Amino acid sequence: KKVLVVSADVYRPAAIKQLETLAQGVGIDFFASNLHQKPIDIVNLALETAKLKFYDVLIVDTAGRLHVDETMMDEIKQLHSAINPVETLFVVDAMTGQDAANIAKSFNDALPLTGVILTKVDGDARGGAALSIRHITGKPIKFLGVGEKSEALEAFHPDRVASRILGMGDVLSLIEHIEDKVDRTQAEKMAVKLKKGRGFDLTDFLEQLKQMEKMGGMTSLLNKIPGANSLPSNIKVPIDDKMTQGMKAMINSMTHKERTKPEIIKGSRKRRIASGSGMQVQDVNRLLKQFDDMQRMMKKMQKGGLAKNDAGNERYDTTRLSRSLTPSKIN
Repeated sequence: KKVLVVSADVYRPAAIKQLETLAQGVGIDFFASNLHQKPIDIVNLALETAKLKFYDVLIVDTAGRLHVDETMMDEIKQLHSAINPVETLFVVDAMTGQDAANIAKSFNDALPLTGVILTKVDGDARGGAALSIRHITGKPIKFLGVGEKSEALEAFHPDRVASRILGMGDVLSLIEHIEDKVDRTQAEKMAVKLKKGRGFDLTDFLEQLKQMEKMGGMTSLLNKIPGANSLPSNIKVPIDDKMTQGMKAMINSMTHKERTKPEIIKGSRKRRIASGSGMQVQDVNRLLKQFDDMQRMMKKMQKGGLAKNDAGNERYDTTRLSRSLTPSKIN
């Protein structure tokens, strides 16, 4: 669709510029406004422009408040009356808890809301605000914000969110997320490379880290995996998405030869890599150890040896494992 966005928020510093930057990032058009204009004049001009230039959708970003006041409510009613929108979506921070439900009620009393967008659902709030808002307003929750970037906006599925709240994971969302974010061309290149026995080097490792970042990081993936909450604490602690940035910086500080043949990375090279990436030598050692572990795993995959454990040659019951992952078992 041909989309135009406009900001009627003349109160919050840089709100208009922020929306302009966001519009550029997602490839849609932005209607310029400024702090000296009245919100009602801004939306009327934007609507007129949208009609003249045959836009399919006009999205109006109005001013938000943590505390509801009469002046603000009068303004929002006036704007709503002027543009008569098809959708009136209330965007609320899940971290505000019960206050979010109270504010939602005030807006619902003042405007004919058609839905709710809940942000910061990736935090510790767990979804209590979603239940309260749905109960108080009776309006559907349409989208969830699960991160800071524009891609971190996903459709709301009640059963999936309930599973996450209960610590049961969300396999369907995980599958959709992987299908949407993983670079298939890159994945196929990797598969061909491994099949031909060319080995797994640090450049490949860097690509895997980038792919994981696209999917929201390890923490986001773990939240969707059933049983991840029951993992031992000594396994959970090392899983820190901030570490990914450091690992990327260290690999980017290496030469092409070092990435291809990490065994040549000794004392002086380690110090140079650590200095160039703002890390410590022990961090470089840790990275090389993690890479070594992954490289061994890749070699096992090449030989079809993942079905054997390290203690002996006993094979896992892969039939039972595959059966446990059928849709009927997920439900």
